[in-house]
Amino acid sequence: MFTGISLALSLFLSAPASADLTQHTSHAIWQPAIGDHIVVDTNNNMGYLYHNNGNYLSFRVATGQKRNVYYIGRYYNAKTPDRKWEMKTRHVKGDRVTFGPTGRFLRLYNEGSHTAYGIHGHRDANVMLEDNMRFRSMGCIIVSENILNIIENTFEINEGNVSVETVNGLQEVKQ
Repeated sequence: MFTGISLALSLFLSAPASADLTQHTSHAIWQPAIGDHIVVDTNNNMGYLYHNNGNYLSFRVATGQKRNVYYIGRYYNAKTPDRKWEMKTRHVKGDRVTFGPTGRFLRLYNEGSHTAYGIHGHRDANVMLEDNMRFRSMGCIIVSENILNIIENTFEINEGNVSVETVNGLQEVKQ
């Protein structure tokens, strides 16, 4: 398990000598790159899109409600699981409430297996993301449409395979 300091040191040791590991990049100038990966802190509901050199883009997310729900014929705990995933397929869903105005859904796979989890928009994403209590989804990771554009571009440049990790606090991020 890495602490914040050991994570930064690990990133520093694996980054090019010229990398500025504290460089947060704005949404306006972020450019997806091969090898980018996503970390979602489910404790603080923040997402981070990282380049291999340590530069990153941060963004608000809404994650799963911390309670049991009955949804689409299933009864389950809607908390977003903490695990390592692969984002491997893109879909367009017809439900524009749950999946937002474009219906885009980037499915998450666990150990190569298809899951019901994914990254997508929502009709009320902007309201959800402005709220300090952003545990509002049924387990998926909800982002704004402009962040979804960036993530989808990252998915395309990485030929349909992006590493995603959901963790309860960044101190638990593992390399």
